[in-house]
Amino acid sequence: MSIETPKRFDRIVAILIQLQSKRIVKAQDLADRFEVSLRTIYRDIRTLEASGVPIVSEAGVGYSIMDGYRLPPVMFTREEAGSFVAAEKLMQRFMDKSLGAYHESAMYKVKSVLRGSEKDWVDALESQVQVNGGEELFNKEIPNALEIIFESIAEKRQVWLSYQSFHKDELTQRSIEPVGLFHEHNFWYLMAYCHLRKDYRQFRTDRIKGIKSTDDIFTKIHGSIDDYRNEPNTDNREKVRVLVEKNMSRFMKYERDFYGFVSEKEVGDKVELTFMTNNVNNGFARWYLMFGEFATILEPETLKDRVKEILERTLAKI
Repeated sequence: MSIETPKRFDRIVAILIQLQSKRIVKAQDLADRFEVSLRTIYRDIRTLEASGVPIVSEAGVGYSIMDGYRLPPVMFTREEAGSFVAAEKLMQRFMDKSLGAYHESAMYKVKSVLRGSEKDWVDALESQVQVNGGEELFNKEIPNALEIIFESIAEKRQVWLSYQSFHKDELTQRSIEPVGLFHEHNFWYLMAYCHLRKDYRQFRTDRIKGIKSTDDIFTKIHGSIDDYRNEPNTDNREKVRVLVEKNMSRFMKYERDFYGFVSEKEVGDKVELTFMTNNVNNGFARWYLMFGEFATILEPETLKDRVKEILERTLAKI
């Protein structure tokens, strides 16, 4: 038997599983996943068709399995079963109560198809894996916020929000069109088109004080979430340059994009970082203080004055 035969068999089974997991699957996506040519994917699809799997293909669109066709439950390897433990712990920590309950229900179904040895493997790990965090990611009085947001994105219906911004105590009432969710700096953020502001805005999920589904459909066709996260607001951007010790600069890579990072260049034993940021005097100034001991502000002067002001007010309270 050829060494390639088991590999091809595993790939064909994996292709079948992927076809069952999505409505449409593109041949190029399959080729990219399995790192094979399109010709190989076409051949594997023909093999599935020859074995009786009713695959529908449409040129330029992709492949799908005829509605109603299902195979018996897929068996999982021990390693795959172990990965469910991490997923369950992360869901418990990073999701709201409603989605956490749905995932718990789904996990019971997944575990029900595991072989005995895999069940023992999962049981042995569950009590030994913890995911901890100090931030409250959701308003506990709204246990189904993510569920409503997910439904809105999928069904393209507007959502009503009662929201408290960082700089104001009073709540604002908004109608929004959710584009997507992303997790960053230990918080969940909702990217959405805001009808109140007539622009795209980010909303931190822990500051949502009320949320309701509506019957109003989206008024716009929205792009991907990256289209709006990567599109800078150029109205109020200001250039910032800081000179940072090399050993410190590498630790800043994880957050610098959030503050409008543009470029870096080596200057002797230091690194000069350039930013174009919308919030010099608050967000950037306070971020700078995290590593200020190892960095020099080159410009603007207003940033230097703001950092001094924050330090003086801090010292006065010590």
